[in-house]
Amino acid sequence: MLAERRLKTSPMDGARLAKALDAQAALLSYALGVFAVSLPLFVWVGSFAANRAWMTASFAIFAINWGAFYAAVNWLRDDASQDLNRRARIQVLCGVLWALCVGQISAFAEGAGPARETLLMLATAGAVLCAFFAAPYLPALLIVAPMAAAGPLIAQFSHPDSRQAGELTWGATALALTLSMILNRMFRRQHDLTVSHEELVDERLRVLEEAERTARSKSDIVATLSHEIRNGLTGVTHVLAAAAGKGGRAAPSREQLNAALDAAQDLISVLNATLDSETAESGRLSVETQPFDPVRLVQDLVLLDKPHAATKGLELAVHVDPLLKGRDKGAAVADALRTRQIIANILGNAVKYTVRGRIEVRVELRDGLVAVEVADTGPGLTAEEMEHAFEPFRRVERTGAGVNGAGLGLSLSRQLARLMGGALDARSAVGVGSCFTLTLPFDPAAECELEEEQLDAIVAEAPGAPRTMRVLIAEDDALNAAMLRAILEQLGHQVVHAQNGRRAADLAKIAEFDLLMLDHRMPVLDGPGAAASLRAADGPNRQTPIIAVIEGDGEEASEFLDAGADIVLRKPVSVAAVARALADASALDRSAAKSEAA
Repeated sequence: MLAERRLKTSPMDGARLAKALDAQAALLSYALGVFAVSLPLFVWVGSFAANRAWMTASFAIFAINWGAFYAAVNWLRDDASQDLNRRARIQVLCGVLWALCVGQISAFAEGAGPARETLLMLATAGAVLCAFFAAPYLPALLIVAPMAAAGPLIAQFSHPDSRQAGELTWGATALALTLSMILNRMFRRQHDLTVSHEELVDERLRVLEEAERTARSKSDIVATLSHEIRNGLTGVTHVLAAAAGKGGRAAPSREQLNAALDAAQDLISVLNATLDSETAESGRLSVETQPFDPVRLVQDLVLLDKPHAATKGLELAVHVDPLLKGRDKGAAVADALRTRQIIANILGNAVKYTVRGRIEVRVELRDGLVAVEVADTGPGLTAEEMEHAFEPFRRVERTGAGVNGAGLGLSLSRQLARLMGGALDARSAVGVGSCFTLTLPFDPAAECELEEEQLDAIVAEAPGAPRTMRVLIAEDDALNAAMLRAILEQLGHQVVHAQNGRRAADLAKIAEFDLLMLDHRMPVLDGPGAAASLRAADGPNRQTPIIAVIEGDGEEASEFLDAGADIVLRKPVSVAAVARALADASALDRSAAKSEAA
């Protein structure tokens, strides 16, 4: 029952209790002082008593109480006193000791002869003092005050000739208890105000810390992006300038083009990591959980990194747990895309920072989880450096000098692993190497879904799907148009480019195309307007599939679909996304519509 009661205590109630106990503890020294001053008066009155043995007992009880009080005051300075429930019991017990002392004085007065009335008045005063010093804490007041007042009242009313004095004692104790209750009420209101003020101060401090942290994060983002973007774009610009023949320079070599491509890819990875980190920091980063084959994912990533490792003379090996080989069922349950991002990051770091030796990747089952372990023979990190490596925008200067990156990979990877119900741990030793371990949930009964490349291949091989198509793209941005053209030509299709929606609509009226790809925001005529114009006009492309290329806004997609578009493709486009969109467009059955139009 006591444990249940503690669980039900709210932080607000705990703060009030702490304030009440602190106020009562602050009065302990004054209580000792009052009882110390009262002791000579009690001794002087007690010297007139007939029973000297009671006087000795009284001194002994006073000594015990003082010793207990000093022990309690010293205990309050220890860490053990942080248990509020135990502290409350001890402080109530100290008050009970003084209440028993008052009762002992009342019993002593019964055999004191002529000093009886005076001793009973002293006992009544002691009861009033007990009520006053117990006032800050209501349970102590309700327990200690009645116990202290019981002795003098019983002693007074037990004799018929002292009933008048008993009524005075009753009135004094009742008045003292009433005033103590009023004082307790004032204490509680003051404590409520104090607690509310402290909570308000704490909340403002949290808001201030959050604002400072956000400001530091924004500053770090700006500093990182400015450095990485400047470096990456400068290299790409030089290579493009050489390719364009500016400055009389010769055309760039294959090595220069590869360097420019690496710089652009590094820049994209920095931007993606920065945006993901900001999204995760604001709590808006989400993952999609579905079963996938971790072994195939790891093998694909290792295959991509093998050329980089071979260039540096590194051995890159993969070891798969026999329990994961040849299984009909069983899959990791997480976000495959985010898992690929994490493993690509830690594997890329291993290749990037390892100068000589080997890199081992292990995929194992551990206690119902699938573990992907990447171990290298790189420079290794100390415990302090490892902590810095997992902090956003923090890079280890000893090992990261001259290496590109935003310092976000590991911190973002750990956040992603936690979102998927897993963990990313690391251990390292300077001069030996590092080992990073990603653990994810594993379902032995789950079946893996087909990979995106497999789905694309199945759709692409569907009956009637054309091998080559004439595609009209409408895009006002030259860079986006060039990128989309390059992807389409890479997939083996012919491309015609229009710089705005009006030009695309005019071309579609005089030439036949297999597919139309329209951007949303264009001058003269936007994408939905061009789609609506093509669907309304009589021409060879009235029923041609239209792919809407949008920035990602749901309203843009709805507007495009209402205008007659068939498929929506969101930027930034990739080869896989364009291939899937083309396959979906080629699978549309528009033969009936075309015959009706004819």
